[in-house]
Amino acid sequence: MTSTDYSPAPGAAPVGRMLLAQTAFETRMLLRNGEQLLLTVVIPTVLLVLFSAVDIVAVEGPGKRVDFLAPGLLALAVMSTAFTGQAIATGFERRYGVLKRLGASPLPRWALLTAKTGCVLVTEALQVALLSVIALALGWSPQGNPFAVVALLVLGTAAFSGLGLLMAGTLKAEATLAAANLVFILLLLAGGVIVPLSKFPDAVRSVLELLPISALSDGLRSVLQHGAGVPWSDLGILAGWAVLGLAAAARFFRWE
Repeated sequence: MTSTDYSPAPGAAPVGRMLLAQTAFETRMLLRNGEQLLLTVVIPTVLLVLFSAVDIVAVEGPGKRVDFLAPGLLALAVMSTAFTGQAIATGFERRYGVLKRLGASPLPRWALLTAKTGCVLVTEALQVALLSVIALALGWSPQGNPFAVVALLVLGTAAFSGLGLLMAGTLKAEATLAAANLVFILLLLAGGVIVPLSKFPDAVRSVLELLPISALSDGLRSVLQHGAGVPWSDLGILAGWAVLGLAAAARFFRWE
């Protein structure tokens, strides 16, 4: 008797291959979403060009206006992708049952969340490249240690990703949509992105400096505008938010 050959044998692909495929899929979906592109690419670009060309708000430090604005808008790009965009997209995927179905697939749940983080990192790389090219064309003169910049961007991404997933995994989709956009606007105005924190009263500024967007924009500005060394205090604030956000998201995230 001869044995039956069932090759190729059915089964799940290796986790690494599934992770890469899911990351590529998440990235394609984001880049095809017009609203997401508006939030993550168009708004930071328009703000960079507008406020660099028009004297609407007072800026601080030596150099051109773009030297102050570019680091803040790089921080805004990270927040728009890792927090606002991810929270809204994940919230509606949860509402429509997409996460529940994907959670029942051979792809582990941790790999699904990792793929979403990979999508965020790919999108941010495109954002940083685009904003940097535009800022350089406007006369930006970046300084400082590039490794410190990378560390700030990575910790900022972790902090905002944790907060975005926490919001998406605990609130209803409509509430996530409203809350994420409201937080985006509030932090744009009060997070040191465009308006210097020195313009706020001392009592208010001491609180605002502890926000992740303030730490990210201030850290990037101290390195890229002032040529400072590693901004340990800003990195510490971002690390604290990252640990708290990711731990809370892992603990309270609901898949349905």
